[in-house]
Amino acid sequence: MGQAATGGMKIPDPYSLPLETLDVSKAALFAADAHGEYFRRLRQEAPIHYCPDSMHGPYWSITTYEDIMAVDTNHADFSSQDNIVIGDAPEDFITPMFIAQDPPIHDDQRKAAQPAVQRPQLIVLEPQIRDHVCDILDNLPDGEFNWVDTVSRELTSRMLATLFDIPQADRYKLTEWSDVATTAEGAGIEDVDAEARQAELMECLQYFATLWGERAQKPPQMDFVSLLAHNPNTKDMMCNPLEFLGNLMLLIVGGNDTTRNSISAGVVQMDRNPAEWAKLKADPSLIPNMVAETIRFQTPLGHMRRTAARDVEFKGHKIREGDRVVMWYVSGNRDEAFWGDPDVYRIDRNEARRHMSFGFGIHRCMGNRVGEMQLRILWEEALKRFDRIEVIGEPERVSSNFVMGYEEVMTRVHRK
Repeated sequence: MGQAATGGMKIPDPYSLPLETLDVSKAALFAADAHGEYFRRLRQEAPIHYCPDSMHGPYWSITTYEDIMAVDTNHADFSSQDNIVIGDAPEDFITPMFIAQDPPIHDDQRKAAQPAVQRPQLIVLEPQIRDHVCDILDNLPDGEFNWVDTVSRELTSRMLATLFDIPQADRYKLTEWSDVATTAEGAGIEDVDAEARQAELMECLQYFATLWGERAQKPPQMDFVSLLAHNPNTKDMMCNPLEFLGNLMLLIVGGNDTTRNSISAGVVQMDRNPAEWAKLKADPSLIPNMVAETIRFQTPLGHMRRTAARDVEFKGHKIREGDRVVMWYVSGNRDEAFWGDPDVYRIDRNEARRHMSFGFGIHRCMGNRVGEMQLRILWEEALKRFDRIEVIGEPERVSSNFVMGYEEVMTRVHRK
């Protein structure tokens, strides 16, 4: 593999390191796009791997498709309570959210928010998404521009504003808060200014607390805040403002980062794989499968963490109560034992929809259909307008072991 540099840090060949201390949680690995070989080694030599020391403390890595599914669907032994990222939240700023809860709290709170993204509401959202997509694509610059800011972030921020029913003028607040929420030591990012981060998130809480007060006094609507304010299981959530903030962070990040980075990834992969772009232009009916393949190939959220609820014997390994157990979706989506040629981006891959990116079991991504719909519509409209979307230079990746994304993808569109 050689060595890559990122932020002054050299990324060594994983096979040059002792297997027993291999630490795949370092954000720099992902910023350098060097993590693939690290996970390949774990899948081959230690698919269930114990790392005794990291910036997060000791943790188990689960790296194969089959084993990840086994952990993800066993919430009795592997709990999501309190933390879903590898690192622990600061003890002085705990923000509970339903994805980091076990039943029945998880089920009750998830059901309260879910109608905003269920099938009947998708019928309402689809024309709105298409209007936004057409407006964005029709107004792209003629020269070079950053696709992440101009398209990916723009579309997802508009849709987030719709899902929360806030003014479009405030939409960029949502993506700013999303970025703040995911910039944390728990995602492997060092030198986080915790005080500044908390101050910004408290601004988010104040903004939405005002909306809560207004919407609790009005008839229920289909936006997230109204649904939470009126549901019997969540109507008292404002009694614990940090719990409200935690769920806001969950809904904002879930509606922003995953879709945003899949949009950017699609452009990158279509530029790197011109035969696939030609295939898509020749047969637009491949778009839904292309969307699934992009989500597999990119894996927008690289991992989810569980905590052993009791001593567990798992595939010959003794996992102790309280141990961190990290399911590396980014590895499972490249597992050679499950996927044929997993490192190849192929838009007509038969099994593409079996990707791990949405998770499994009770915590499967709630808004996956809205995200897929945004991607589908974007590519439907892009095919109508462009002969090519050219990526200029090397994309700049996010430094995080959680969000698999892009900061910058410089592009130029070639219109029909």
